Amino acid sequence: MASEESPGTINLVSKEGDIYEVPFAVAKMSKLVETTVDDDVDDEDETQEIPLPNVKAAVLQKVIEYCSHYQTDPMTPIQTPLKSSKIEDLVQPWYAEYVKVDRVLLFELVTAANFMDIKPLLDLTCLAVSVMIKGKPAEELRRIFNISNEFSPEEEAQVREENKWCEQPGP
Repeated sequence: MASEESPGTINLVSKEGDIYEVPFAVAKMSKLVETTVDDDVDDEDETQEIPLPNVKAAVLQKVIEYCSHYQTDPMTPIQTPLKSSKIEDLVQPWYAEYVKVDRVLLFELVTAANFMDIKPLLDLTCLAVSVMIKGKPAEELRRIFNISNEFSPEEEAQVREENKWCEQPGP
């Protein structure tokens, strides 16, 4: 039996209008959902709907999958500085597999975790992005993040010359 403070289930509504019935214990991992829930629901049989207009259905399903798994096997906090550049060495196997998705979905998960305010998921997805981009040259980072190069070759050479000190190995 659900207590008055925490309803049994809640409906999360994706950008497309798809409705996902989720246990409140799972949904409240999102601080956005937790603070949006109306404590003064008159009809106890009525399940509250929380619209998530910035979260696509496929992404919301992955978020719910993460939050559900987290309830039974919480992710070990990510230690910084990172001891390894392999995600498998930093988090449990399930979480390492969870972020082995295509780049577009990974970026959408980062955005959803940020919007929904789910810190452990944001930490995990940002870790996956940092592992993905580590050691990549500027040109590849521009491609990954869809950033245009606004410098002419001459201007870029000048900037590289002026900032070559930051690419030198430390003492």
